[in-house]
Amino acid sequence: MKNQKLAYIYALLSVMFWSTVASAFKITLRYLDFLHLVFYATIVSITALFIILCAQKKLNLLKKYSKIDYLHSLLLGFLNPFLYYIILFKAYSILPAQEALSLNYLWPITLTLLSIPLLKQKIRTMSIFAIIISFIGVIIIATHGDILSLRFTNPFGVILALSSTVVWSFFWIYNIKDKRNDVAKLFLNFSFGFIFILISLLLSQGLMLPSVPGFLGATYAGLFEMGISFVLWLKALSLSRTTVKVSNLIYLSPFFSLIIIRFVVGEEILFSTLIGLALIVTGILVQRRIA
Repeated sequence: MKNQKLAYIYALLSVMFWSTVASAFKITLRYLDFLHLVFYATIVSITALFIILCAQKKLNLLKKYSKIDYLHSLLLGFLNPFLYYIILFKAYSILPAQEALSLNYLWPITLTLLSIPLLKQKIRTMSIFAIIISFIGVIIIATHGDILSLRFTNPFGVILALSSTVVWSFFWIYNIKDKRNDVAKLFLNFSFGFIFILISLLLSQGLMLPSVPGFLGATYAGLFEMGISFVLWLKALSLSRTTVKVSNLIYLSPFFSLIIIRFVVGEEILFSTLIGLALIVTGILVQRRIA
């Protein structure tokens, strides 16, 4: 019972931190372009993960991995943080935070679709129903409720936000097969991903020192989106009697995020966003129920 209470505490801390990051992204993008935000947030995340590895006395694990393991980390690092966060932060730079946030939560449905060809999983009739529910939610959000016109308010931003779910799903599929220590492999993924980010930045616009607000925002994103929250979530899963007891708490996060976006970023939350997000989450929960 004590462990289960701790699991809930760790899980709720993770949810609390993840609920704030959409607002942090949007505010920080006022001071940094999306590439520099990825760059500095990744540096902070690598530093935090290195400190956690040292504190857990697991730094020696890095010496035990094979060349194949490092090549795997290279591939995963290309997907996340490099490709995923570049696409996601670009989406946040051109979409309202509430739209980018809500559309990004479609990734469990995208994961289901990609699992059919990649993992040879069969899709059930109820899964198709769940996917349709979630995609109706996407259309409602992207059209601001004008669903019959199918006129997207920002088609490029919507494509980016939905593309981020595809990249994350690929990362999830290939990462789940990797049985190495979670913190160690995440540290390697981000270390390799940083190389890709640095090269992209040098080839496109060069390095620029951030302003104080930009650096603080990138630090917050690096700690609470990419680093500490992930470790807290893993701790919650390890302490919980079943993963279901804590995993469903993650779906509180987008609704908490909308409240924070309203009062911190100052966006008026559209009724269409609430309905669309509710449909996306409903579809995900139906999918989880039958999985």
